[in-house]
Amino acid sequence: MKAWGLLAVIIASTVTADLLQSHEMKRHGEIQDFRLSGLRRVLAVLAGKRNLILAVTCMAISFFAFMALVQIADLSFAVPASAGSLVIETVLARLLLKEHVDLRRWIGAALVAGGVWLLAL
Repeated sequence: MKAWGLLAVIIASTVTADLLQSHEMKRHGEIQDFRLSGLRRVLAVLAGKRNLILAVTCMAISFFAFMALVQIADLSFAVPASAGSLVIETVLARLLLKEHVDLRRWIGAALVAGGVWLLAL
């Protein structure tokens, strides 16, 4: 039961991190200046973005929860089950970020959901 709790933490923090990161990067826009001075300026601006800092924190939580999960569960369970975040990210990308999700991605997400369901049996 502890494994499923850690899995929930992994999925929730991964999804949150990816959504925050995507939102912040879209707000920032495309990087045009790839000179060293331009990249330093971009890094300085991004380092002050609250959503990006929260995204990195969520990624760290996900990483340490995954490390805890592989200590108590088999890797053959942990890796496929943590892929469940892809399903939630696909739905939220469509609903929250208003991204176009094509049929192949929906089919892929459904296959992943089926695989996670089989793990739960």
